[in-house]
Amino acid sequence: MKKKNIKIINFQKKEEYSYKRKVIITDLVFDTSIGIHDFEKKKEQQIKFNIEIDINPFLKAAENDLESIVNYENIISKVKLITHKRHYNLLEALAEDIFDNLFLAKNIIKIKLRIEKPDIIKNTSSVGIEITKKKNDK
Repeated sequence: MKKKNIKIINFQKKEEYSYKRKVIITDLVFDTSIGIHDFEKKKEQQIKFNIEIDINPFLKAAENDLESIVNYENIISKVKLITHKRHYNLLEALAEDIFDNLFLAKNIIKIKLRIEKPDIIKNTSSVGIEITKKKNDK
């Protein structure tokens, strides 16, 4: 008589909900030194940021613990510090410095960053860039 191999399957408890969590910062404006033209290097200009940050969906917020979340005030402070650190020739270079800094937080998974120069080109409300960057799974 042949023996049959029986495979035992353990089922994991299924979560009741699935989450997608984001931090959103809209129309954040700073004056900064940015641009390749001589007149842009002499005078700061207004730039506008729109930021969407996807965070770890398993992050559980503790009511009285700001370390348990991705705090938008900290994000704004970091962006402000970076924009005032030095002159940037390109919006893309500024964006990469922002990405590098924000991705130091382990709970940030993906960042969509839009940077605009509202006052630089006549007949437009703004010009700018939009870049989305995501951490690769390890």
